[in-house]
Amino acid sequence: MSLPDRKEAEVRRLLEQRTAEPVPADLAERALAEGARLLRWRRALRTALWTGVLAGLLALAVWSLVIQPWSDPPPTTTPPAGGW
Repeated sequence: MSLPDRKEAEVRRLLEQRTAEPVPADLAERALAEGARLLRWRRALRTALWTGVLAGLLALAVWSLVIQPWSDPPPTTTPPAGGW
């Protein structure tokens, strides 16, 4: 029996079984609780990421206002002394 024939035979055997697995009575409640937990986790993660991004932008704005990287740098040498 080749590989596709084995797979097909396994599928046929599973489909021929008439007995269904019993479903737990509280399955819907557990699924609802798990979904709510996942939504809370994703919302908390998204909030933490946005807070980090905004804190980074605020730190960049404060740094740029304090340092003023757009202004000319101070001269490193003194100008020649003339007129003595």
